[in-house]
Amino acid sequence: MSPVSTSPRLPAGIWALGFVSLLMDISSEMIHSLLPLFMVGTLGMSVALVGLLEGLAEATALIVKVFSGVISDWFGKRKPLAVLGYGLGAATKPLFALAAGPWGPTMVFGARLLDRVGKGIRGAPRDALVADIAPPEQRGAAFGLRQSLDTVGAFLGPLVAVGLMLLWANDFRAVFALAIVPALLCVALLVLGVHEPERPAGAQRVKPISRANLKRLRRTYWWVVGVGALFTLARFSEAFLVLRAEQTGVALALVPLVMVAMNAVYSICAYPLGKLADRLPHRRLLLWGLVALIAADLVLALATHWGGLLLGVALWGLHMGMTQGLLAAMVADAAPADLRGTAYGFFNLVSGVAMLLASVLAGLLWQYLGPAWTFGAGAAFCVLTMLGMQLGPHAVRA
Repeated sequence: MSPVSTSPRLPAGIWALGFVSLLMDISSEMIHSLLPLFMVGTLGMSVALVGLLEGLAEATALIVKVFSGVISDWFGKRKPLAVLGYGLGAATKPLFALAAGPWGPTMVFGARLLDRVGKGIRGAPRDALVADIAPPEQRGAAFGLRQSLDTVGAFLGPLVAVGLMLLWANDFRAVFALAIVPALLCVALLVLGVHEPERPAGAQRVKPISRANLKRLRRTYWWVVGVGALFTLARFSEAFLVLRAEQTGVALALVPLVMVAMNAVYSICAYPLGKLADRLPHRRLLLWGLVALIAADLVLALATHWGGLLLGVALWGLHMGMTQGLLAAMVADAAPADLRGTAYGFFNLVSGVAMLLASVLAGLLWQYLGPAWTFGAGAAFCVLTMLGMQLGPHAVRA
C-alpha cells in the first residue's frame, strides 16, 4: 500500500460526483421513505409483495451494473453512461405520482424497476470514475466522501418528505411529483461539473469479457465479491426499517424520520471511517461493521417504542458507514485499472442476487412469523459472514 498522503485535499471531480449523488438521493428518498407506506396503506399491497418488489428492484440495479461496467471498460468512457443512468432515474420520478386505481401497483412496480435500471446503468461507471480520479493513496477517503455526501441526500430527502407531508396533509402524490426537481439538478451538475480523465496515449481498447482478462481478476478480488454478497444477505432492504417504524406506533407523517436518523449517522461516519480505512486493516473494520449490524438487528427485533427504534436504525447507519465505502475501495484496489468497470459490475451482480434473496426472505419471515424473525435472521447471516471472512487470502490486509 502506498504511503498515506498528508494532503487533505481531494480532486474537485470527487466533490462534484458527491454532490451529484446528494441531489439524486434527495429526490429518490423523498419517494422511497414513503413508498412502503404508500404501497401497503394506499394501494393495498401485502408486506410480502413489498419485500419481493424491493428485492427485485435492488437486484435489478446491481445486475445491470455488470453490463454498464463492461461497456465503460470497452469504450474507455465512464461519464456518458453515468449521465444516461441519472437521466433515466430522473425520468421515472413522475410515474410514482401518477400511480392510482387498479393499475397503481403495476405502475409503482414498473417505475421502481426502471428507476433501479437507471441506478444500475450509472453505478459501476460512476464508481470506476471515482477510482480513476482519486489518487490511489486516497481511495478510501474518496469513496467515503462520495458515500457521505450521497447519504446527506439520503437523510435530507426524508426530512423534506416529512415537512411536505405535514404541510400537504399526507398527500403522497404531491411529494412524489416534487421529487423531480432535485433529480433534474443532479443531471445538470453531472453534465457541466464533472470532467472525465483522458485515456493514456496509445491505450488499447480492452475486451473485458474474455478468458485472458477475467484471469486478471485475482483471487483477492473474488474474495471481496464473496464478502460483499454475504454482507448483502445480512442487510436486507431498508424498506423494513420504515415498516418497523409504523408498527411501533410512529405517526404516518413522521415515519420518514427513521430514514433521516439512519442516514444522518451514515453520513457523519462514512468520510472519517473512509479515511481510517486508508490506514487500518480492512478485515478489522469489516468485522466491526458486522458487530454494529448484529447489534442493530437485535435492538430492532426487540424494540417496542420509538427510543429502541432510533437506537437500532442509528446502529444500522453506523454499519453502513463502516462498510459500504470500504468495500468499494477494496474492489478498486483488487482490480486492474482498465477492468474496474467490469470488476464493479461483477461485484454488484453477485450482491444483486444476494439482495433479491435477502429481501424476499425478509418479507416472508415478516408476513408469516413477524418482524422479530426478520431481524433475527439478519443477525444470523452476520455471524455466517464473520465465519466466511476467515477464509480470505493473505493478500487482503488483515
